[in-house]
Amino acid sequence: MSEKKIRYSDAELEEFRSIIDRKLEKARIDYEQLKASVTNMDGNDVMDTSPTFKVFEEGANTLIKEETGHMAQRQQKFIQHLEAALIRIENKTYGVCRETGQLIPKERLRAVPHATLCIEAKNDKK
Repeated sequence: MSEKKIRYSDAELEEFRSIIDRKLEKARIDYEQLKASVTNMDGNDVMDTSPTFKVFEEGANTLIKEETGHMAQRQQKFIQHLEAALIRIENKTYGVCRETGQLIPKERLRAVPHATLCIEAKNDKK
């Protein structure tokens, strides 16, 4: 009878660390770009347009700034989840479902490396 695996091996954890590190690097770049675009959106002035168009342009700029700000917040949250996954790797608890205690399948972790729930537990939450 084979023993049931309760955690991923150090080699498997290193594979996941590599995946997370790559995603984290890209996410940080994306976040910085979003943050920069929110703070630099005033670069296009509407001083030379008619008052009617100026109101529309200012409204559109405000809407774009808000949407970009929301995207930046989501990106920051994604970064925090990835960083938490790295801590779980250090603690050797990475890949263990926080509801069932079972190992989350590798395929799921490769697709969603910050996952803390197996599919069954996630579906039960809905």
